[in-house]
Amino acid sequence: MADHEASKINHDNHLLLDQPLLRLPYELLRKNFRSAHFTVEKESTTLNKLLKETAKGSLDGKTSPEDVVKNLDTMIAKMRGMKRKLTTYANEEPRLYKQLDARVAHLRELSDMHSVEDVEYEAWSRKRLDRLLVDYMLRHGYNTSAQALANEREMHDLVDVETFLTMSKIRESLENGSVTEALAWCNDNKKELRKLQSNLEFLLRCQQYIELLRINTQSKSVEAITHAKKYIAPFQEQYPDEVREMAALLAHRPTDKNLPPKYAAWYSPDRWSKLATSFVEAHNKLLGLPTFPLLHTALSSGLSALKTPACHGTQKTTSSSQPGHSQTSLTSTVCPICSIELNELAKNVPYAHHSKSHLDNDLLLLPNGRVYGQAKLDEYAAKAGLAEGQVKDLVTGEVYSRTALKKVFA
Repeated sequence: MADHEASKINHDNHLLLDQPLLRLPYELLRKNFRSAHFTVEKESTTLNKLLKETAKGSLDGKTSPEDVVKNLDTMIAKMRGMKRKLTTYANEEPRLYKQLDARVAHLRELSDMHSVEDVEYEAWSRKRLDRLLVDYMLRHGYNTSAQALANEREMHDLVDVETFLTMSKIRESLENGSVTEALAWCNDNKKELRKLQSNLEFLLRCQQYIELLRINTQSKSVEAITHAKKYIAPFQEQYPDEVREMAALLAHRPTDKNLPPKYAAWYSPDRWSKLATSFVEAHNKLLGLPTFPLLHTALSSGLSALKTPACHGTQKTTSSSQPGHSQTSLTSTVCPICSIELNELAKNVPYAHHSKSHLDNDLLLLPNGRVYGQAKLDEYAAKAGLAEGQVKDLVTGEVYSRTALKKVFA
């Protein structure tokens, strides 16, 4: 019965890990619709205003026929431009729906499986692992490798290559000292960033201001003041301390000796990497993406589920050919956590919460407070070649007389 419960698939736990798989296409569809709606509203307002002025001027005789024709040509050009934009949004929608359908179908396959011993579950798990690897590589800039894996496994609709490529391009531009692409992204998502109370645009505008001051010429100083009045002063109520420091930077240039630390920090080259990190955080939060790669979450869960106190015991085996193995078995361990590849990774991972306890029969309490089953102690004592009447702690290696042991359940 216990083995059956252990092999049973918990579909809810699987879906917890795969939430972003469905959420991202949904968020992109929302964004696509908002962009199309904004384009229609903006262009319609402009066209209606121009049409009204043209009709009124024509009726009043204040507008010449040539100007009327010119205005009509302008309106036609604007409508063609609006059509091009809407066509782009319309073409994007089927692609996102195709992604969503493919991901729902992928998760539906799991609902038809009920045991990890199912033959189809292994293939499904392998595909999920490939997805997690692609996600990890895209987040860390290994774009070519991620695309190659996605193409090889034919799972382009199950991964978000385009989204992460766009993010990677903007992140790299920030790391290379350019805010142009990031500001354009902020402008496209201005309303959403405002709802999230993101300070990304403010930080980018401050960096533009700092770069103007860094040149340290009179013309650039005047340009910096103009920039600050237009783009930084409006944030006075939200970030009063930072705005005051921006103003003070006019009197503190990077070439000054004994520059106060708080002003030197603004001129630090490390700010570009911090801006790149701030952008990635805002991007992921906007699209509902996890802060950390899903591979980290899956790996941490797996390590925690397998980890036991014996995996990081103080005693090490001397017969094992692999250094770092804990003495957790009678001969050679098969515990993944005790392997040299995973032992160090699992050190800071918490132990799993077990809703059911599995106890050995005839439990015995050792003087050091550890508890083991009598059969396990007898078997280990025989393997270790101990004298009759002695037992050995499986973890610490301490040897005790059987007379020093106490029964847990009398």
